[in-house]
Amino acid sequence: MNRISPYPLWIGHGGEGHDLSPIYDAGIEAVVELSVEEPPFSTPRDLISCRFPLIDGAGNRPEHLALAVRTVAALIASATPTLVCCDCGMSRSPAVAAAALAEAYGGSPTEWLERVTLHYHSDVSPALWGEIVDLLSRGGTRAQQSAQA
Repeated sequence: MNRISPYPLWIGHGGEGHDLSPIYDAGIEAVVELSVEEPPFSTPRDLISCRFPLIDGAGNRPEHLALAVRTVAALIASATPTLVCCDCGMSRSPAVAAAALAEAYGGSPTEWLERVTLHYHSDVSPALWGEIVDLLSRGGTRAQQSAQA
């Protein structure tokens, strides 16, 4: 797991759910899974758990992508320590985390992606990132829809 300091946000991979000790040690209270390929974690009752079966590339349903971004943004905004994970933790997780940080704090999603991926290896799918940027530019999230009203 990699913490995106100073935010209550960690990025991880699908294997993180096999050993919950690091999750508890970090004080994480919510787990957001983004992988269609990985089986769901068996999350204990005391952890918030959300799962969005996203594809690492083009073809995601915009409403599912928007819901994933809004969910992570709401968890960040409420200061809930959150782990966002996908298959390898290198594409969907940093992409959705960056979009959620842009949603929660404002700013360019691309600038947030640069910040999120600054300290560890990532390989964000250009097709997935294109879907996310398109979604945000069209006002596909709640905060942006409110700002347009």
